[in-house]
Amino acid sequence: MRTIRVETTSATILLTEEPAPKLRDRRTGEVAKDAVTGETLMRLSVVYIQDGESSLIQVTVPQGGVSEGLTLGAPVALPGLVARPWESVFNGQERHGIAYRAAAVAPASFPVAAGA
Repeated sequence: MRTIRVETTSATILLTEEPAPKLRDRRTGEVAKDAVTGETLMRLSVVYIQDGESSLIQVTVPQGGVSEGLTLGAPVALPGLVARPWESVFNGQERHGIAYRAAAVAPASFPVAAGA
């Protein structure tokens, strides 16, 4: 599937759920690893606000890309954010969605309002 770069320079991104290990299999508790590096993958939730619209999204980040000083409700930066459409069949049902992945997550500041 195609990977689509997400432009974040004009967006406000707020952390709503702290990074936690991403599970590959919920039944066994197996933690997801990067297929190339073997590094543990972390999952976090953010509110992505742009052009007066907002979306709650979950983002996967390698464990080494999680910065110190993250605060719930505070703005964060997601360098290298990409969206990857996916689809699968599970128990005979077709499922689809968009998976988001970033190279890192770091504290950021609120954008300065125009004319401020």
